[in-house]
Formats: sequence, structure tokens, C-alpha cells
Amino acid sequence: QNGMSKISKAVKKVDMGTAPGPPMGPVLGQKGIPIGQFCKDFNEKTEELKEGNPSPDRTYDLKIGQPTVSYFLKQVAGIQKGASKTGYETAGIVSVRAVYEIAQVKAQDKAFKMQNAPLETVVKSIIGSARSLGIEIVWGLLEMSLFLKEKPFFLSIKIT
Repeated sequence: QNGMSKISKAVKKVDMGTAPGPPMGPVLGQKGIPIGQFCKDFNEKTEELKEGNPSPDRTYDLKIGQPTVSYFLKQVAGIQKGASKTGYETAGIVSVRAVYEIAQVKAQDKAFKMQNAPLETVVKSIIGSARSLGIEIVWGLLEMSLFLKEKPFFLSIKIT
């Protein structure tokens, strides 16, 4: 990444001892960063600096990870939330190909990279998440189209 990020630029503009305000507040807010926690972390890292002293580069290292597996699965399945009775109802359906594509993205996450996890492990993790959400995994489009036709019927059935 060439140059500084918008957040780094905003942080550099903050004088020591001042509360967050434009432009830092809006930049952090747009990124969904909790401003209070950011200020606490920033203050802890710069507490030994005194006003008027030359200050070191105080950029903030912010890492924004990929969305969660459940987010990806719900997006692909076209649902807002998982099944209310997991194991008794199907909230949505995704193809094996979609699971594989999600796995390729999630394999880049720090947690999987630190474990040096093979793609198979990532896929198994995604399948487990799909089951817990009540999302069925099918091989192809035929099964998906049949499910979508029958979904209103299955959702209308009350399971007791």
C-alpha cells in the first residue's frame, strides 16, 4: 500500500491531549471502528510523550479482516438469519462450489494461516457453520432451484 491510509493521516493530525474530532472521528466512524477504544489505545501508546517534545511516527496499525463465515453463507443462501430450530428446518441452501469459494477467501484469514490449515480444514469448518445455521449444502443448481420452489411450503409448516 503506497502512502498512508486515511486513518493514519487523521491520527497524525491529532494533537496530543485533544479529544477526537474531525477529521479523525468521521473517518473512524465510517470504518466502524469504536472511537472510544481507539482513543484509549492511542493514549496508552503515547502516554510517555510530553507536549512539545518531538514525537515519533504515531500511525495506528488497523487490520480489518474478512467478514465472518456466517455472513458469507447467509449472503449466498439469500437469508437474513439462520434456522430457529437447527436440525428441524432448512433456512437456506448453498452449493458445494459456493462453500469452496468461501473457503478460498477465509483461508487467507490470520487464524487459518497461523495454523497452516489446509483448504480441506477450512471447508470442513464452513460446512459446520452451515449446519449450525440450518443451511443445506447441495451439489448443483438443480437441487437449489427445487428448494427455492418448495421453500415457501416448508416455511409454512409448523414443527411441533
